[in-house]
Amino acid sequence: MTTQQPEKVPAADNPKPGAGGTPGAGSGDPVRPQTPNTIAKIQSWVRRFMVAWRPIALTALVVGSLGLVSCMYLFRYSPDRQVADVAAQQAIQAASDGATALLSYSPESLDRDFANARSHLTGGILEYYTKLTEQTVAPTATRQHIVMNTKVIRAAVSELHRNSAVVLVFLSQTTMSKDKPDPTTTSSSVLVTLTKVKGSWLITKFDRL
Repeated sequence: MTTQQPEKVPAADNPKPGAGGTPGAGSGDPVRPQTPNTIAKIQSWVRRFMVAWRPIALTALVVGSLGLVSCMYLFRYSPDRQVADVAAQQAIQAASDGATALLSYSPESLDRDFANARSHLTGGILEYYTKLTEQTVAPTATRQHIVMNTKVIRAAVSELHRNSAVVLVFLSQTTMSKDKPDPTTTSSSVLVTLTKVKGSWLITKFDRL
């Protein structure tokens, strides 16, 4: 008589704690490992996120850079520009006043007119003007009763440095004399070169154009 052996029931798999992404002993349900499909979805979402936010990040970077440049300009360059603007206005005013004084005189006030003009000059042109007015202009103006009035129409800086400047000045001159009592008005322009002497702009060259 043959005796049947009982069938062996295979034992359930008992994975080792901590292996294959399963929790350790005494933990809850095992965590399922992420499938390749899930990883691909996450990578795709990250790529879309980066694409969406890249323009915003670039814009923020550009705006931040512009803000930094603006601050640097305001705190560093604006004062320099303001100083340059003030110096330019001072040079224009000095050139305009000097040109008006040099080309305006009357027989009744020659000494005062020439002294005023000399106060705007320095260097070689001062010596030249003094000699010219004493030897030529004063005798001629007195004899022919010449009256000259000059006004500045406009002026602009051509060159500007720390201690020198060149200013282009446009003039309107009115002349009267004993032979021509009716006023004659002419327009002209001069290039005035100035040098800063003890804080004041003085004329060193006066060139008619």
